[in-house]
Amino acid sequence: MTLNNRLLGFAYALLAVTIWSGNFILASGLADTVPPIALAALRWTCATLVFLPFALKHLRRDWTAIRAHRFPIMAAAVTGVTLFNTILYLSAHTTDTVNMALIASTTPVFVVILSRIFLGEPISRLRAAGLVVAIAGMTVIATHGSLETLLALTFREGDLWMLLAGLLWAIYSILVKRKPPEISQHSYLAIIFIVGAIPLIPAAFVEQPYYPAWTLSQPVIGATLYMGIGASLISFFLWNSAVTAIGPGTSSLFQYFIPVFSGIGAYLLLGQPITPAHLCGFILIFSGVFLATRPR
Repeated sequence: MTLNNRLLGFAYALLAVTIWSGNFILASGLADTVPPIALAALRWTCATLVFLPFALKHLRRDWTAIRAHRFPIMAAAVTGVTLFNTILYLSAHTTDTVNMALIASTTPVFVVILSRIFLGEPISRLRAAGLVVAIAGMTVIATHGSLETLLALTFREGDLWMLLAGLLWAIYSILVKRKPPEISQHSYLAIIFIVGAIPLIPAAFVEQPYYPAWTLSQPVIGATLYMGIGASLISFFLWNSAVTAIGPGTSSLFQYFIPVFSGIGAYLLLGQPITPAHLCGFILIFSGVFLATRPR
């Protein structure tokens, strides 16, 4: 791997998690407004409709290869699109933000372990140490630096959903790394968007009787456009490019920056304060990712 490819992979991963940070803020804000499957259906239908006109020629050209590799492509669509985000939104309805953040910190661990098993990516001492330091940073931010908050944590149904979401994302990242080279990035993204979004539409109608009625208000439409175009189309393109360039294990470490950028965004957009606990957590996360991504 050349230095330029490595730096480019870092940039792709960093940009992807920056956009996803805004998605977390929106998802939390809409948790009491739009049901989880409906929110996922809006997001991925928007992403598919926007991207499809640009991807049609690539799909036609790569269709033979897509049919030949249809089963791993379907697995990537189901894990990364249909299930991961839906379960993430479901978790937001059934647990609190502290627990979500702490359980989310296990996702890169899943990715690193599966990358070692299926792709042979080494787990060096620096990478292991970096993971521990970054998880400590996530813990400080989630608990506001309070040991009492950490000790008083109670686990709920949503924590298991969050744990499952992390495992699904790890599987998706491994599948992306194994994308057949004869299928272009445009075709790959388009087909997993289509296959992943289709089951969400009927599922949203089945879900509706169990949640309060909701409408496509202006804030919901705006959030859908951001999540569909930014947090889905652009971010997934960047993330898949990062995984291809530097591997899923290294890319996953950048997910620890999500609470950092979410905290900065909440400060700039919502006026929420950045406390000493945030700063301490930020420093730990930056240090952990730096350690874990250093060459041997």
